[in-house]
Amino acid sequence: MSVSDVTSVVTRPLGPFAAFDGREALLRRGEEALARRDYASAVHLLGLAGGHLAAPHDRTARLMNRAVRELVPRWHFSMLNDDARNTAYRRAIEAVVRPGDLVLDIGTGAGLLSLFAARAGARVVTCEVEPLVAAVAEQVVADNGLSDRISVVNARSTDLRVGVELPDRADVLVTEIFDCGLLGEHVLPVLAHARRELLRPDSRLVPGSARLWAQLVDSEQIWARNSVTEVAGFDLSAFAQLRSLEYFSTYVHQYEHTPLTDPFPVLDVDFSTRPGPAEVHLEVPVTAGGRAHAVVMWFELALSPGVTLCNDVAENPQSHWRQAVQTFDRPLECAAGGTVPLLAVHDGERVLVRPQQPAGGPATR
Repeated sequence: MSVSDVTSVVTRPLGPFAAFDGREALLRRGEEALARRDYASAVHLLGLAGGHLAAPHDRTARLMNRAVRELVPRWHFSMLNDDARNTAYRRAIEAVVRPGDLVLDIGTGAGLLSLFAARAGARVVTCEVEPLVAAVAEQVVADNGLSDRISVVNARSTDLRVGVELPDRADVLVTEIFDCGLLGEHVLPVLAHARRELLRPDSRLVPGSARLWAQLVDSEQIWARNSVTEVAGFDLSAFAQLRSLEYFSTYVHQYEHTPLTDPFPVLDVDFSTRPGPAEVHLEVPVTAGGRAHAVVMWFELALSPGVTLCNDVAENPQSHWRQAVQTFDRPLECAAGGTVPLLAVHDGERVLVRPQQPAGGPATR
């Protein structure tokens, strides 16, 4: 499917006469869909109005692009240009995939990981939930002459059926559905389903395992990203009720910060088995005294033996993932030489780190 055929990508029913409306009527209906945040219909209507063929400065093209931007986040481009990510996945796939393997790639995106697997000699079925992205991935595959080896399916992996979309249980699973804090793109339930329904018992996974690391930091600048007290003499502390309780992504190196602990592991995951405990009690040694405003987290993926990938602020500060940062309600007082008792919990989607005593009180023993 060509990107210029974008009008057929989104199949939401629009009424029997949509394709026969005049350009101005289609443009108006597309604007209305955009206003009510029905971006899929907006792309379809504005495509019918010629938005995919118009010059970039044309209003129809610009409106259509606004809808596309809502459906396809801009981080796809920084991800695709992340050399550390691409090199690590290429090396791992070349090491794991064997000629003749059937590879399942969950989360197609632009199709890069599928292209690596096909070049290694595999047959590939890859699934992508967003219709626009799936359509463009098909074009990427065709542009690289691999349509006979890669099948792009517009579906969630949990909707795939062996013997239908997937010809047989897969020998290898490849995926990169990780957010900055590892679990936020539902990798655990997705892989649990894949192991149960889509993979051979002896299948190989890329990545095979992962570890989530953390570090307590003293940083009023980071804390200010997610809290407020007084501004210009006014008490705005009530607005802090709306702060994020869980982590958010940011480039930690952009803020003044002092590490108060060495990095410590909070979660280990073997993707070939059921996840481990959902709750871990930690006693973290304090290496420098200060006030812990936040915990910084990053993952380390074991893609294949000898090939790892991380979004660590020290080793890979420019990673497109950035780092995961969770601020505390109130800073924790930390004394050098003591320990901080922490509880790390996850619900399969997010990790939360919290002190095991009231925040604001003495954190170290």
